[in-house]
Amino acid sequence: MTTSTLPFALPQTLDAELDRVKDHWHGLLRGSAEIPFADDLSLEDLPGLKPQLALIEVFERPERFRFCYIGEEMTAVQPKALNGKFLDEVELPFPFEYIRAQSSATVESGKASFYEAPADREHDHPAYQRLMLPLWGDGHVSLLLVAFEGL
Repeated sequence: MTTSTLPFALPQTLDAELDRVKDHWHGLLRGSAEIPFADDLSLEDLPGLKPQLALIEVFERPERFRFCYIGEEMTAVQPKALNGKFLDEVELPFPFEYIRAQSSATVESGKASFYEAPADREHDHPAYQRLMLPLWGDGHVSLLLVAFEGL
């Protein structure tokens, strides 16, 4: 018997700040729902973490993803230049490597996902971690909450 693992699976433990975001997301669950509702999310409820968060809108048929918020700590990416842009329409700079794949895997699984990038000394990029959490709206996963650590 083989055991399958989800792509972008969560590690056994998360950094304290990523764990805080995950706990907040979990606290948004209503009743027996497995995914919180997007309209229950307020970035203001995550004091001190808003600068290292991003929000990605999810569209279905065709599946597309669009940045709707990028925290100001991500100065390397010029957040204002990416806000409102679809991920497939722009060249995705550090720290957004593999974010389209992670977004798609998160939507398909309906579960939290995780990506860890090693340091890239050639481009002077630090190692970082990225947690992605799905939120429900309009009958599908409509929003992804993304938290970064290490930037």
